[in-house]
Amino acid sequence: MAAKIVPLEDLATLVSLCKRRGFVFQSSEIYGGLGSCWDYGPLGSQYKLNVKMAWWNAMTRRDDIVGLDAAILMHPTVWKASGHIDTFTDPLVDCKDCKNRFREDHGTKDDGTVACPKCGGTNVTEARNFNLMFKTFMGAVEGDSSEIFLRPETAQGIFVNFENAQTSARKKIPFGIAQIGKSFRNEITPGNFIFRTREFEQMEMQYFVEPSTADKFFEQWKEARMNFLLNLGLEKDRLKFSEHGPDALAHYAKAAFDVEYKFPFGWEELEGIHNRGDYDLSQHQEFSGKKLEYFDEANKKKYVPYVVETAIGCDRLSLALLCNAYREEHTTLDNGKEDKRVVLGLKPELAPYKAGILPLSKKEPLQNMSRKIQDDLNQHWLVNYDESGSIGKRYRRQDEVGTPFCITVDFESVDDQKVTIRHRDTMAQDRIPAEQIKSYMSDKFMNW
Repeated sequence: MAAKIVPLEDLATLVSLCKRRGFVFQSSEIYGGLGSCWDYGPLGSQYKLNVKMAWWNAMTRRDDIVGLDAAILMHPTVWKASGHIDTFTDPLVDCKDCKNRFREDHGTKDDGTVACPKCGGTNVTEARNFNLMFKTFMGAVEGDSSEIFLRPETAQGIFVNFENAQTSARKKIPFGIAQIGKSFRNEITPGNFIFRTREFEQMEMQYFVEPSTADKFFEQWKEARMNFLLNLGLEKDRLKFSEHGPDALAHYAKAAFDVEYKFPFGWEELEGIHNRGDYDLSQHQEFSGKKLEYFDEANKKKYVPYVVETAIGCDRLSLALLCNAYREEHTTLDNGKEDKRVVLGLKPELAPYKAGILPLSKKEPLQNMSRKIQDDLNQHWLVNYDESGSIGKRYRRQDEVGTPFCITVDFESVDDQKVTIRHRDTMAQDRIPAEQIKSYMSDKFMNW
């Protein structure tokens, strides 16, 4: 009987799996945890690295984009020039009845009144602006002169290094700079697991163009980013573009689209594609006194480049991919009982383990052969050795963490030097010579 496929229906199910299988833990859990801060466990850290590498390779394995790893701590004037000190704020109100503090726009109704999302009361204070940047101090003495900020975005590190990167890499316009790094925002309403957190990792690329070509490249990057997300395995009907209207545009943006994904808690922003104009380089040119113009040798003209930005949160993308990959397969057995198989249908490039090595016995000949297979494959991919429990339970453990293949070494393997490879998604099995495992897996991965 064919299995009934049930997709992820609520976030709590995924949160439970992530803790149980070592993807994500609550930060400082033994002390009661710290709000909206999360730790990536043994499998989660490898999975997140795979997500980052998929993005990094898509961006930098081309002639027109170079990489950067800028410092988290920057000169405080950077944030004055960027507008973060003056405008990076949320308007907050307090409910006088239940003492709940919330963003004003989260409680504003169609008639303009503000009601508390927690208790529904309308007895609220006037809105007060709250800056979202974390402050710290550099040096031995605390004071205004030593005040700096943890960066709220990675983009400014790219802008202030525009000339350094362009001249050292000898790049001509158009070209881009890509960066992956931690950012920090003192969010008032974080939540939904790793979707919105106070410490998060961004993957941003700033593409510098001649001003008259900005619209063309903006459309090209919209298409490229959507294709990237589809190629990672996200379902087309759970992705859509959402344009920022005039009232929703950031102060620097000339045009902006979000790619939204349908999470279990609704449609939410996954990635942003923005035409930032020349705002950033012009601001840093003004505040630093350093010329950030580009000289077009071919046309003998000088200009401040426009910027087309693509920006996506690594944690947010990691969550979307997990939500998308999770499925339950319910099958009614001959005895009338229901069997449930949990599968993370991740693309192989994202799966923490590429294969599970499963010897049927702890006898030395099987162990020796299994360990040799593990050592050989570990030179190319991360694989997992699992000898504990029944073979059925071991299959299910590998399915639940997204492992594409299980390689079983049985009692005949020592004699015929063959193994059985089981496919995660179909559960089909192939018997192949052990010496062909690498080429077999490589071929399957290329044609997945």
